[in-house]
Amino acid sequence: MPEPVETMVAEILRLVRCESPSDDLAAVARSADAVAELGTTRLGAAPERIVIDGRTHLRWRFDGAPRILVLGHHDTVWPVGSLDELPARADDETLAGPGSFDMKAGLVIAFHALSRLTDLAGITVLVTGDEEPGSATSRALIEDEARASIAALVLEAAGPDGALKIARKGVSRYEIAVHGRASHAGLDPERGVNATLELAHQVQAVALLGDAAAGTTVTPTRTSSGTTTNTVPALASFSVDVRALSAAEQERVHAGMLALSPRIDGARVVVDGGVNRSPLAADSSAELFRRAQRVADRLALPPLTGISVGGASDGNFTAGVGTPTLDGLGAVGGGAHAAHEHVLIAELEPRVRLLAGLIDDLRAAPPGPPAPAASSTPAPISTTAR
Repeated sequence: MPEPVETMVAEILRLVRCESPSDDLAAVARSADAVAELGTTRLGAAPERIVIDGRTHLRWRFDGAPRILVLGHHDTVWPVGSLDELPARADDETLAGPGSFDMKAGLVIAFHALSRLTDLAGITVLVTGDEEPGSATSRALIEDEARASIAALVLEAAGPDGALKIARKGVSRYEIAVHGRASHAGLDPERGVNATLELAHQVQAVALLGDAAAGTTVTPTRTSSGTTTNTVPALASFSVDVRALSAAEQERVHAGMLALSPRIDGARVVVDGGVNRSPLAADSSAELFRRAQRVADRLALPPLTGISVGGASDGNFTAGVGTPTLDGLGAVGGGAHAAHEHVLIAELEPRVRLLAGLIDDLRAAPPGPPAPAASSTPAPISTTAR
């Protein structure tokens, strides 16, 4: 294994072994320390630590123009202790471990690519600590940095065979609470209003809001109901995940969610939620993708392909404020959020070369100005009670 690649593998393993589940603030802070130490070594400067509601984000900002945002996150979906069952490990071909592909390898790729540039003037590196649960505390940071930049380069993991992610669906999230009335299930069930039965009606109504032809999925996910086995449930709830290719579809589903009404007399339905991320449309990435393809050709790298995916990232936010955005520039591998999560070691160095080459290309011939910026205020959370 060549020395630079061996170094990258060791650094990725170091980050993976510092577990960082999003909801464990102490673990995320420890991970931020590890990322900061590595970034300081590679970039020659320490980051600014930004702690919001206990969540730790890192930012390196180097003066100069044009401004280019390099974006990633260091939190993962894996709870502390996952390494006991899925240890971080590497052989000659593959590196594996929780969070390796999504997306700690992408951070190492970014640091090594930037260390190869002649200077870092105009570069901002933002590494957030709450991407997995929706970026509630980092969204304003991301959008503000994007507005000041000519391009956002997102180091999320690549698609199959190294494809760049040129479009992403938008995400909406909802929590539905169903209120009934408790009673004894044996003595007087007719006096109750069964929240579980009402929940069943609402789950079916929500699922019908999906539109496969439009690429819109509306998926009821986590559910909860009742207290004891002999009590008519007074309260039930479920979560809903919505993915859509267009803002118009997000708005249609939102209207449908707010129009939910109870089917059982005496029940009440409360809907909380709304748009979390707008879609990353293909036109936001088109010019950057063409440039990346030319850079790959110039560097004698394999031809690049692009893919549209259902998963969202912080690239949805950068595109949402009008900044040209290219995603999926991170590791090649597979198994995000799964036990077989892994990174292909042979692809690390080519991804470093691609990112460094793309940044040089953008500096030499900056793209046109970003589209007019949107508001940084998060989409409103709507509540309806009936």
